[in-house]
Amino acid sequence: QVQLVESGGGLVQAGGSLRLSCAASGRTLSNYGIGWFRQAPGKEREFVGAIRWSVGSTAYADSVKGRFTISRDNAKNTVYLQMNSLKPEDSARYYCAANRGGLSYYRTSYDYWGQGTQVTVAS
Repeated sequence: QVQLVESGGGLVQAGGSLRLSCAASGRTLSNYGIGWFRQAPGKEREFVGAIRWSVGSTAYADSVKGRFTISRDNAKNTVYLQMNSLKPEDSARYYCAANRGGLSYYRTSYDYWGQGTQVTVAS
C-alpha cells in the first residue's frame, strides 16, 4: 500500500505561483510513477504531469508545459508540482497518484490516490 497526502493548495491571483507537495509513505517508490491530475467542477479528471521516480524523467500535458514543473525529493519521499504563471483555468482540485508501472498519462493506470488539494486562481 502507498499512502499519498497532498498539500500546498490555496487561493492565488492570476500570474502567481504555488507549489504543491505530495508526501508518500508505505513503501519505496523506486519503480513507481507519480502523477498529478486535476479536476474542476463538472469536468473529468485530467492529466497534468508525471515523474518516473527512479530516473526523474517527466512528462506534462500541453496545457501546462513550460509553466509547471515536477520534481522529487528522495530523502523526503515527496514529489512537488511547481506551478507558475497560473491562470483561472488552472483552478481545480489537484490530486497526486502512484502507478506501480511507472510514468503514465492515463488516469486508469494509477493504483493509489491522495485526497487532493484545492487550487483557486482569481482573475
